[in-house]
Amino acid sequence: MAVTAKMVKELREKTGAGMMDCKKALQETDGDIDKAADFLREKGISKAAKKADRIAAEGSAHVEVAGNTAVLLEVNCETDFVTKNDQFKNLLSEIGKHLLNQKPESVEVALQQNLHGDGENLEQYINSNIAKIGEKLSLRRFTIFEKTDSDSFGAYIHMGGNIGAITLLEGSNDEETAKDIAMHVAAVNPRYVSRDAVSEDEVEKEREMLKTQALNEGKPEKIVEKMVEGRLSKYFEEICLLEQGFVKDPDQKVKQILESKGASLKGFVRYEVGEGMEKREDNFAEEVMNQVKK
Repeated sequence: MAVTAKMVKELREKTGAGMMDCKKALQETDGDIDKAADFLREKGISKAAKKADRIAAEGSAHVEVAGNTAVLLEVNCETDFVTKNDQFKNLLSEIGKHLLNQKPESVEVALQQNLHGDGENLEQYINSNIAKIGEKLSLRRFTIFEKTDSDSFGAYIHMGGNIGAITLLEGSNDEETAKDIAMHVAAVNPRYVSRDAVSEDEVEKEREMLKTQALNEGKPEKIVEKMVEGRLSKYFEEICLLEQGFVKDPDQKVKQILESKGASLKGFVRYEVGEGMEKREDNFAEEVMNQVKK
């Protein structure tokens, strides 16, 4: 398979490796991005231990809370200018309230439900806002959380909506701590709550990867196993929330913060607007000049 500049660019974004290293990795793996990323890690070339989807589309993450129910949602638009529009902000709030009231199981179901239970459906409501705002708008995803009176939600929105996070703490009404953990989730982007949530297949794949990496570094085979287990613990610290150093106090792990508050983390969700979506590569200077020439 011919290696294109776009493939090299994507691999660089995922691994942080140099352009020529990425090109060679793609040639060695017949253009397979994931295998090429593994190849770079085995050679100790990759600077990033985990892959990150490219952030692409514009829009906002939004949190709406009512009593013991909370929702985190993402609405996409075409330009970031729209996200600062009061009408767009009102749209986010109305969609959030609808999701809290109706509790649909999917975006597809939500769009066909009557807004707040009566009148036009949610899809029609969004379309009417498209006509007013002048850009394509879409509800991409949402997650609904339920709690009891003895639990607490933590909500955090970063950079005006680029990143949103919700946490649910059990056995504690400490909303401040819940929000701090949500802020940590937004900043550090863990993938799992704890080690127990990581599948055996993933752990074994990582173990083999680290073993190959250590052997390629020329480490004696008799100490490789011990090294691998140590590095595996570091891997868990990278991907598991409870194992991570708390963003506000790195000397303490998140699980220690929660233990000191008598709370446990039931779950969390984090949205980064546009992750995994392709973004059109506009040349805004050229676009403006084209408008001027008309």
